[in-house]
Amino acid sequence: MANKTTFKMLKKILIANRGEIALRIIRTAREMGIKTVAVYSTADVDSLHVRFADEAVCIGPAASSESYLKAHNILAAAEITNADAIHPGYGFLSESASFSNLCEEHGIKFIGASPEMINSMGDKANAKETMKRAGVPVVPGSDGVIPDFETCEKLAVEVGYPVMLKASAGGGGKGMRAVYKPEQLKKAWEDARQESMAAFADEEMYMEKLIVDPRHIEIQVIGDSTGRASHLSERDCSIQRRHQKLTEETPSPFMTDELREAMGEAAVRATEFIKYEGVGTIEFLVDKDRNFYFMEMNTRIQVEHPITEQVIDYDLIREQIKVASGLLISGKNHLPKLFSIECRINAEDPFNEFRPSPGKVTNFHAPGGHGVRVDTHVYAGYVIPPYYDSMIAKLITTAQSREEAINKMKRALDEFVIEGVKTTIPFHRALMDNEAYNEGVYTTAFMDTFVLESPK
Repeated sequence: MANKTTFKMLKKILIANRGEIALRIIRTAREMGIKTVAVYSTADVDSLHVRFADEAVCIGPAASSESYLKAHNILAAAEITNADAIHPGYGFLSESASFSNLCEEHGIKFIGASPEMINSMGDKANAKETMKRAGVPVVPGSDGVIPDFETCEKLAVEVGYPVMLKASAGGGGKGMRAVYKPEQLKKAWEDARQESMAAFADEEMYMEKLIVDPRHIEIQVIGDSTGRASHLSERDCSIQRRHQKLTEETPSPFMTDELREAMGEAAVRATEFIKYEGVGTIEFLVDKDRNFYFMEMNTRIQVEHPITEQVIDYDLIREQIKVASGLLISGKNHLPKLFSIECRINAEDPFNEFRPSPGKVTNFHAPGGHGVRVDTHVYAGYVIPPYYDSMIAKLITTAQSREEAINKMKRALDEFVIEGVKTTIPFHRALMDNEAYNEGVYTTAFMDTFVLESPK
């Protein structure tokens, strides 16, 4: 990355998050000689991010609404510790325009998107219109928010069934309903709006043509303050359950050189069109004929960012901090040199509808060896609280070929010991033996037919 005349490296960063991502940010900051401040709820007093940060401040009780989502508590912690920046990680306040704005007002650098950018891309209907203007392919559908059910009915006929109703303020699969026949539309409309209101305090909906059994492929991008952007190739996130990603890989086994070039060019065009600053992800749906359509943009670091780091030898958190400090990117696009797979290890029971399994970890052993990376905040004796997301670790393997990465993942999963709670390790181990997965022949509908056999 090239220098910029206004460059001023950050000196102290407060991490407005918890768990493995907070620890991940602390590690990079320490390598850069930057001091860190951890914030924590009363439920996280024994978490590793609290132990390894230079300073730590309790910001409230266990409920995230009273701690990690309490913007003014976090800002107060930043001010009393003299932090000059806040890194939000992912989730919580990472895509909150109001929080980004509050940081600006208090003279604290938000290591993420600007309020204007978050508002622009956070509203899915508005983001789609913006991408149209940028010349990026979008899924056919409504022009903005649907005002009422009567309009919804007419649109569904015009677009053609099947259609997908989506919450304009949505994310994480909330407020989404697939509709295959006209008689299903009314209930789907009501259910999606109700779920959206409960999750986002917003019931506005838009509609898209349902792309049947697509691949979910995203492009990692980075932009600087001059409006220049580059991409860091793709990640295939098609193995999902209820729109929640379970495992990711790069490069995608569905990708061709021509498709990678076209999607990468479209992602850079989109990023530069909106003059995006920082790291972000342009997410696409890709149909069986390899036509791709913009789905959404995530204006933050992604859970699955480590596999990109592994295949191009690039620390995304470091680059986030550099861009936030005023440095310019090189403008060079990056292509994968290796193959990498990530399995999200959740405290869930895969034999019981993936029901959450909080509790005390009585025994913990992380796998190791060449090409094995474990991002986690868990240790023997740690109590997994019931208040937050159930992901407790990310297991990443990297190798010279996809087959080697899969075999390495099998070995690493066999070595991974987490006792005292149920985890998704058995699911991932079975996935690695699945014939369709091994052949790279899967779509977002994969989990509809995947059967995990109960242990004997």
